[in-house]
Amino acid sequence: MTLQQLRYLIAIAEYGSINAAAQNLYASQSNLSIAIKELEQELGITIFMRSNRGVTLTNDGTELLGYARQVIEQADMLEARYAENDNSHLRLAVSTQHYAFSVQAFVNVAETCDSDNYEFILRESTTAEIIEDVRTFRSEVGILFVDTFNQQVLQKAFNDAHVAFYPLFEAAVHVFVGEQHPLAGRAVLSPEDLADWPRYSFEQGTTNSFYYAEEPLSYLPHTKNIRFSDRGTLTNLLTSHNGFTLSTGVLSSEMMSGIVSIPLDTAERMQVGYIMHTERKPSALLLSYIDELKAIIAANPTVQAP
Repeated sequence: MTLQQLRYLIAIAEYGSINAAAQNLYASQSNLSIAIKELEQELGITIFMRSNRGVTLTNDGTELLGYARQVIEQADMLEARYAENDNSHLRLAVSTQHYAFSVQAFVNVAETCDSDNYEFILRESTTAEIIEDVRTFRSEVGILFVDTFNQQVLQKAFNDAHVAFYPLFEAAVHVFVGEQHPLAGRAVLSPEDLADWPRYSFEQGTTNSFYYAEEPLSYLPHTKNIRFSDRGTLTNLLTSHNGFTLSTGVLSSEMMSGIVSIPLDTAERMQVGYIMHTERKPSALLLSYIDELKAIIAANPTVQAP
């Protein structure tokens, strides 16, 4: 077993295919394939399941990936410690639900990084994909919310994926509508007030269940539903049409103009936090990202620290 084989293993797991990993590593696809085959033969396990769409880790492969990351992280730290010039490669990969504060924290960390060798990755994704990204070490951290409705289901998913949830803040449920919306002038709204208006929500792909929704109270019946996959579409819908969405009440910078946030009369509260693999030791860059998250949250009066 060599460090190069482990680096190939990590890259293939992150990029989802041997071809993509080879292109990003500027290596030949055959070299990567041979390295993984030799590693599988040496350890007596199957690391990846191959298909026309790429590769996926087996259970043995996922366990090996966890160990591989720890070995490579330690090797990189050793090289950096004794190198004449510290050119160690820095990496931060974040998978998140569609929260502006998580994006802002990511940008802040990237802007303050003074290394000449780094890679930053941000994935705004579905709830299931966020958990899977952290489970397979594709991302160091995932940002999502839990509440009393989805907590039991998501906690089981966390346990199965060997990830732990760390709360960042709690928030009351708010209704986002455009300034032109007939409900925009109300001080507080009830679920009944929303019955006649289109409900906007983020599409969750093949796991499009109430428990994996990004919006609270997703289980309430509604006859008019519009689903999408990016925050830009949500902003355009809110400013151009008379629909609504439910969230934390924290307006992003692009939503400050033309969109209002109104408290919803419900006892339900959202607990937003991050998940990390239980076998991961957070890097200095990841700790900086978490600190940025906490700083942005502390500056917002609508949320409450845990």
